[in-house]
Amino acid sequence: MPTITRDGVTLRYEDTGAGVAVLLTHGFGASAEMWDEQVAAFADRFRLIRWDMRGHGLTQGPQEPAAYSQPETVADMVAILDHLGLEQAVIGGHSLGGFMSLAFHARHPGRVKALYLQGCGPGYRSERSRAAWNERAERRARTLEEGGLAALGGASEVGKSQQGSAQGLAHAARGILSQVDAQAIDSLPGIAVPTLIVIGDGDTPYLTGAEYMGQRIPHAKHVVVPDAGHGVNIDQPVVVNRLLDEFLTGVT
Repeated sequence: MPTITRDGVTLRYEDTGAGVAVLLTHGFGASAEMWDEQVAAFADRFRLIRWDMRGHGLTQGPQEPAAYSQPETVADMVAILDHLGLEQAVIGGHSLGGFMSLAFHARHPGRVKALYLQGCGPGYRSERSRAAWNERAERRARTLEEGGLAALGGASEVGKSQQGSAQGLAHAARGILSQVDAQAIDSLPGIAVPTLIVIGDGDTPYLTGAEYMGQRIPHAKHVVVPDAGHGVNIDQPVVVNRLLDEFLTGVT
């Protein structure tokens, strides 16, 4: 896959197909490969751009913990769009990538043609809830530092992915996965672009958050896919591809 460099960090991405552009961001512990089924299904109709976040896949994992943050991740997304000459795209992602898609929209709404939110929630408004989430993120980071990549675990999208550095993932857990404010959740009522929310019926940790987004985002379509877990696009690719096809065709 090709790369671009922003502020000394080399970002890996792939640009496939033609038509309406869709920037796809993976979840924590996953990589661009989790979108293989979607690239195979849509490359003849849509332009799919997938990439690896800092510390993930084949993107460089900086040694400095401060290089990992949600603002840096949004800036990386902007850099990829700018590099490809795209003023606007459908912005979509899974789990952490879905949350970062919301964060991108909150900061750059004019660059978002539509939103695809998969297996994710909108974050937390309560400082107590954010603190509890961040404690889990810190435990995840320590587990990776102590056990290496063998300690990664995760759902089906993790098994489809590749990773280079447990330390990079630990930095990402502390700096990108951690919740820092309520900007994303507070932005939901103001989202005016078409939005598709997809989640597996077995994705228990995120079912409530997905439902909340479906209720708060005006005119959003919220779909719960049967017989699927967290990696819903891998567990049920035919169903998810049909939903995406309808959604992206409508956006076009």
